[in-house]
Amino acid sequence: MRPSSADTREATPAKLPGILVVHENRGLNPHIEDVARRMALANFTALAPDALTSVGGLSRRRCEGWGVVHEGRQREEDRRLRGGGAVAQGAPRRHRARLGVTGFCYGGGISNTLAVRLGGDLAAAAPFYGGPPQAADMPKIQGPILVHHGELDTRWRHLACLRRRLKAAGVPHEGYIYPGAVHGFNCDATPERYKQGGGRSRVQRTIDWFNKYVRG
Repeated sequence: MRPSSADTREATPAKLPGILVVHENRGLNPHIEDVARRMALANFTALAPDALTSVGGLSRRRCEGWGVVHEGRQREEDRRLRGGGAVAQGAPRRHRARLGVTGFCYGGGISNTLAVRLGGDLAAAAPFYGGPPQAADMPKIQGPILVHHGELDTRWRHLACLRRRLKAAGVPHEGYIYPGAVHGFNCDATPERYKQGGGRSRVQRTIDWFNKYVRG
């Protein structure tokens, strides 16, 4: 006997918020895996893709990494990583979970790119020392932005422009400049750059940001 319409139910998965964790330019290393693990322990669905999979994955030699990917391949890997963020857009709206993104160096740039491209479909971003968005693209950002930069990394100087534009647009934002830190300061896989004494708290600050804006 077929159930009546009153007896039917729609089975839907739990909408656990998701965090995309994007690695530096040398591929998915234990540092990034640990960041994703911490996101999962904070009750997010964490996705940490490896953009170097098609060329063998994580480089084991210091000077390799993105250098092994020719320009055309790099554009393809960029597209795939950005497509990971578009998963949230591809599902019917009633099934979508809220999405945040964090990334480091190359991944920080991807985080900023997704903030621009996904607009209101990205709940929040937390780039670490990533390349800034183009000035003309900043008005497209709708989700809250938390920016991490080292004092000795001149890329942080775009923060003043970013803050002005986000403030004008009414977008919540924060920026942290860590004293004495160089580019890549959060990655303990590069000890010559790693700044001890704050690695776990910096990631926790990011988790707190996502709890506030992605969990909703």
